[in-house]
Amino acid sequence: MPDGTHSYEVGVVGAGYVGLTSAACLAHLGHRVTCVDVDGEKVARLRRADVPIEEPGLPALVGEGLGRGVLRFSTEFADLAGTDAVLLCVPTPTGDDGGADLRAFDRALGALARTPRTGVVVVKSTVPVGTTARTQRELGRPAVSNPEFLREGHAVHDFLHPDRIVVGGTDPAAAELVARLYAGLDAPVLRTAPASAELAKYASNAFLALKVSYVNVLAELCERYGADIGEVTGTMGRDDRIGGAFLAPGPGWGGSCLPKDTRALLRAADDAGVDFAVLDGAVAANAHQRERVVTKVREAVTGSPHGSLRGARVGLLGLTFKAGTDDVRESPAVAVAHRLAAAGAHLTGYDPGASGPVDGVQLVDDPVLVAKDAACIVLLTEWPQFRELDWPQLAGLAEQATVVDCRNLLDPAALAEAGFGYRGLGRS
Repeated sequence: MPDGTHSYEVGVVGAGYVGLTSAACLAHLGHRVTCVDVDGEKVARLRRADVPIEEPGLPALVGEGLGRGVLRFSTEFADLAGTDAVLLCVPTPTGDDGGADLRAFDRALGALARTPRTGVVVVKSTVPVGTTARTQRELGRPAVSNPEFLREGHAVHDFLHPDRIVVGGTDPAAAELVARLYAGLDAPVLRTAPASAELAKYASNAFLALKVSYVNVLAELCERYGADIGEVTGTMGRDDRIGGAFLAPGPGWGGSCLPKDTRALLRAADDAGVDFAVLDGAVAANAHQRERVVTKVREAVTGSPHGSLRGARVGLLGLTFKAGTDDVRESPAVAVAHRLAAAGAHLTGYDPGASGPVDGVQLVDDPVLVAKDAACIVLLTEWPQFRELDWPQLAGLAEQATVVDCRNLLDPAALAEAGFGYRGLGRS
């Protein structure tokens, strides 16, 4: 535990990406943490330090916490009795109305209401504005909004090296306790109203979605005018007001956060009578981007943007929504795969992280196999190891040696030397 900090008894509800990372990192900071999850099989695995998700550094921290006796896992809310704070880290997926589905959250509140001697309720789940205030009213105890800003594949690093810690509460003592959970971390603590903290989470993710949609449309414009998207965004990123992050074109944004959070923010705007047309446009541009990738594949295979893909063999490199994770939830790569399959293409796919089946895709355990008899290879996820593939070997296996690089990951000159035709995004 860093010098000068105070050790608390902390409860965490939910052992997913956010909950498990929060529990392991808070134990690493010196607190005594009990993490509760309703999935008994998951809890049994975690008690053996068997981490069921792909997240660099997380298995080591879980093992460390278990070994020191400061981290434990349970299926019983009763084990949260006596805690100073309980972090709610349950999923809030998109509901049928486009807003956040709070059923899991409300079940957790009900269980907490029946659990004696629990302290401050810390709302870490991404929830609609007003949820923290409702939580405080329903439970009759202080509640604080403390949104997370963790990136999958970098969650441990982001927790221990945050760029800001947001504490939204109306009870000064409760807000101070939550801030002290992070004592020892080098980051500013931003104290806000609960509504501001809740909205800041949605606003941050939606802005990133806007930025990606913008650059994808810009890449299409570059192709029309013979400009190079890398040169354009390289110029833009030098401006501190813009920054260089999220300026790479791709098959669209996806994953477990951006799609649901943009939908939830649009629903909140609609409920408030606010026209959020710019965010509506970003969502529409994202859907268009998936179709634009399919059009590029049609051109690569048939020479025409309207050519038929029926019966064509297409190899896919990457299925996760980004490199460094095993998560395929709302993956743009999977969305493109589904569109290609619907167009009649026969798909073979490889991803070094993805686990489990993907509808319409024959998964292989060797990236070389995606090239066998392929009319086109489509790179959809930016795994750096794809640069190191034996591309001359792949060219020899393909029926038609052509690559559609949806991440601009590969060197066009090296691909040409290997015998491949090359198509990127925003490159003339």
